[in-house]
Amino acid sequence: MKVLVACEFSGIVREAFRKKGHDAWSCDLLPTEIPGQHIHGDVMDSFFITDWDLVIAHLPCTYLSNSGVRWLYNKDGSHNHERWERMRVASYFFMGFIDLARLHNIRVCIENPIPHKHAKRMIGYNYNQIIQPYQFGHTTSKATCLWLFGLPKLKSTNVIQKQDRTFDIHRMAPGPNRQKDRSRTFQGIANAMAEQWG
Repeated sequence: MKVLVACEFSGIVREAFRKKGHDAWSCDLLPTEIPGQHIHGDVMDSFFITDWDLVIAHLPCTYLSNSGVRWLYNKDGSHNHERWERMRVASYFFMGFIDLARLHNIRVCIENPIPHKHAKRMIGYNYNQIIQPYQFGHTTSKATCLWLFGLPKLKSTNVIQKQDRTFDIHRMAPGPNRQKDRSRTFQGIANAMAEQWG
């Protein structure tokens, strides 16, 4: 099976699928952290290079996630026009992956944090599932939404008990690598995707 892991620099999901024998590629504007089949460039150029059987997209969430909704407004309550425009661009990018599923019959998973109401309205599709790393063998709590097209919901593989869960992702200190560190897919989730969708 040919798998494109869009907007992934870590190579974690790509390698999980490759270990299962699939022809998996990652694509990102950043170079890959794990040497392997990586397209270093704009994922929009990779959509139709070949016929993908499965696309897993870890899309930028800065302008769509619930945590950033307050920045859509200035202190006086007026619209932050630059922020609204960036949200529109991010929504169009998101919808491009939905169209990949709808118009080209490709199985697609889009991964993102919980979106705010304006993003939901622009995207026009609600997520199918919310997963947590602690459902897949990690102690961390980090709600992640999945928009699934032609794919079943992910089944938990190793649920960590409530008393053993942490919130270290939310408490991560500011710094130059914070965004990258927060965006890496947890290995347990990557393994579940490869096992259940591969």
